Amino acid sequence: MKGKRAQAALEFLTTYAWAFMVILMMIGALAYFGILSPSNLLPNKCTISSEFQCLDWFVSSATNSIRVKLKNNVGEAIYANMSVSSESAVPLSCTHSNFSMATGQQRDFNITSCNFASAGMIEGEKRKVLFTVRYYTIASGASYPHEANGELYSVVE
Repeated sequence: MKGKRAQAALEFLTTYAWAFMVILMMIGALAYFGILSPSNLLPNKCTISSEFQCLDWFVSSATNSIRVKLKNNVGEAIYANMSVSSESAVPLSCTHSNFSMATGQQRDFNITSCNFASAGMIEGEKRKVLFTVRYYTIASGASYPHEANGELYSVVE
């Protein structure tokens, strides 16, 4: 009688072990094919502090450039420059220039000569680009600098 109960318990545990193995293999297959990748689930977005409004963006590996369209919500005309970075081991570096913006003006910024390959930004992947706009109002002058930090999450085209 004891042998039959032991055999039933062993068969019960074996059945659960097989079911557990099948579940692990399914999760592994989903992860392998990228279905469980959070970057595929998150939407493209561009956020920045309230001094500016991010209207549109484009990240291009073909031209090694990032284009961002911002609107000046500071309430005054400003003089500014933009820098970009990334969270990768080799930081993203690009060429950028200084610019001025009138109140409420929309401006398209083209940041060029980016090192996408060395920063690990591959075409077709979603990546995060951090950007900082350092500005001062023309009325106050360069003695009163301000900074607005933004984040761009997009597919590298």
